[in-house]
Amino acid sequence: MELRHKNEMLRVEAEARARAKAERENADIIREQIRLKAAEHRQTVAGLTLLAVGVYSAKNATAVAGRYIEARLGKPSLVRETSRITVLEALKHPIKVGKRLTSTAQDALEGVVLSPQLEARVRDIAIATRNTKKNKSLYRNILMYGPPGTGKTLFAKKLAVHSGMDYAIMTGGDVAPMGREGVTAMHKLFDWANTSRRGFMLVLASNQPEQFDWAINDRIDEMVNFDLPQLEERERLVRMYFDRHVLKPATEGKQRLKLAQFDYGKKCSEIARLTEGMSGREISQLAVAWQAAAYASEDGVLTEAMIDARVADAVQQHKQKMEWLKTEGAEASKGAASNPLLPFPKGTPV
Repeated sequence: MELRHKNEMLRVEAEARARAKAERENADIIREQIRLKAAEHRQTVAGLTLLAVGVYSAKNATAVAGRYIEARLGKPSLVRETSRITVLEALKHPIKVGKRLTSTAQDALEGVVLSPQLEARVRDIAIATRNTKKNKSLYRNILMYGPPGTGKTLFAKKLAVHSGMDYAIMTGGDVAPMGREGVTAMHKLFDWANTSRRGFMLVLASNQPEQFDWAINDRIDEMVNFDLPQLEERERLVRMYFDRHVLKPATEGKQRLKLAQFDYGKKCSEIARLTEGMSGREISQLAVAWQAAAYASEDGVLTEAMIDARVADAVQQHKQKMEWLKTEGAEASKGAASNPLLPFPKGTPV
């Protein structure tokens, strides 16, 4: 019995030692597993962190690169027309861009027909602007106002080119519909303009300068009125556009346009008298209508009767436009008078 009891005790003791040893080994294994899992977790977290940083950095880098490309190469949405050459334009029209790059500076008044007094005044502005750029002095803010089609934007573009600067044309009507995004669009526009190494002339086109904010009006250094052309200017315009759109294509013989025999000089003088009140743009459109009439004819010959018919149509259309404008002005004045909160017409400085 004692021997059996002793053997039993030895067996229990051996099992206890074996169990303790197994537990110690299992504890070591568990600790090693915990350590490995912790290390794996740290690597996973570090990897995810690096991935997040990489994605964030790539996103920011892409945004910065996009803004840089847009500022350097792209054209802001508010810009309707610009003399600045973009990469896309160079790829699309390499010959045209090459001619622009190799062209010499033009006279600021080339192709612009104005009265002698106005021509002398704007020529002084052109000379002063060019010398201001050369001497790196302060530019002046000039408001050019007047009826549509009287040469304001045309002169502004030629003034920029004559002065060796880039220009961009925008209209105030494009900003208002953008709402809050208009501020961002304006910032993009100025960022884009600041990247020009030649200097930049921003042309804001508007046919309603009376609606400008007084803060803008207070910063205007000089105002220049571009009025409708008088008889002498209209005759110069008619002759210039007749030569450009009719006589030159007819004599070159490269186009399907021929000109019947009649007194061209006398006809131009007659047309100048009939087009009283019309702008230079309307006279230009009239000359294009003569060309279109010849192209539409069976033999391609522009006759005196065809010219007279187009002139009569243009005069009638001009009268209709003036009636619409008069009606619109009367309704606007009536609306302002009936509103007790608007004692002055909209845009009037108080």
